[in-house]
Amino acid sequence: MQFILTGFTQDLGFRVFAFEGVKADGARARYTVRADLGLVRKYGIRVQELPLLCRALLDKSGENEEKRALIFNEDDMRIRANDCALARETAAARRPPRRPAGTNLGAAWRAPQP
Repeated sequence: MQFILTGFTQDLGFRVFAFEGVKADGARARYTVRADLGLVRKYGIRVQELPLLCRALLDKSGENEEKRALIFNEDDMRIRANDCALARETAAARRPPRRPAGTNLGAAWRAPQP
């Protein structure tokens, strides 16, 4: 099933994302995913990432016809925050250490001084 974001609404402290699920035979169904904005801030998740995270939650849930209203809960947010922290640590470990600035900083582009 393919999920298409159709919009979102604000409901108190929640952002409610509306999706349309399209099956291979062309049948369509409406789905919603609620995300608590307070928890989003707590776990350092950017609001711009929420639609993709909610779609990933729908993809993970499969084609469950009975459950069309999902919640992006605190456990999912915690997992996302841990994954991001691990990715930052991995990237920092791969980065070569910085060399200290030399005494003749900028000498390569300056004219020699008499």
